[in-house]
Amino acid sequence: MVEWAREEVISAVEAHQLLDDAEIIFTEAEVSAVVEKMAQDISAVLHQSDPLVLSVMGGAVVFSGWLLPKLLFPLDFDYVQASRYRNQIQGHDIHWRVAPSDNVHGRTVLLLDDILDEGITLAAVRDKCLEAGAMRVLIAVLAEKATGKAKPIRADFVGLVVPDRYVFGCGMDVHGRWRNLPAIYALK
Repeated sequence: MVEWAREEVISAVEAHQLLDDAEIIFTEAEVSAVVEKMAQDISAVLHQSDPLVLSVMGGAVVFSGWLLPKLLFPLDFDYVQASRYRNQIQGHDIHWRVAPSDNVHGRTVLLLDDILDEGITLAAVRDKCLEAGAMRVLIAVLAEKATGKAKPIRADFVGLVVPDRYVFGCGMDVHGRWRNLPAIYALK
């Protein structure tokens, strides 16, 4: 595994300056409407499945919190934590804090994540679930980045397509900050 210097968390003053300089990509109302639509689509597919829903922490915490109350079927909930970014703006090797457990065995698993960027982290999480015996794995992401490049995975449910820029808000951070924003912004 490649190690690098400290996690780059910026100060509150720097975080406010980043937000002031950022461009809004999707408003809170647009995000809310798409989460509602995703819940309907996911419910239509999984209403008979009794799935295990796994939130990919920490980015998916906001999206999961918005989506779960809108899903119209019984489910079990858990989380995994894998990261390539560690508060930086470029990815590195996968770092596992919490891998899928044996509760995925024989189950339909719905992975929730904030963004499908390059797809490396989500592909690793999906593969770990399948290795642990998941019957099938579906993926729902709030946003997919339009990179124009091939990805090792595709999401079954995509809320919004964002430009190939560094985006934050709605669970996505910039230098460890602003996951809590209800809209999606991009660095200029």
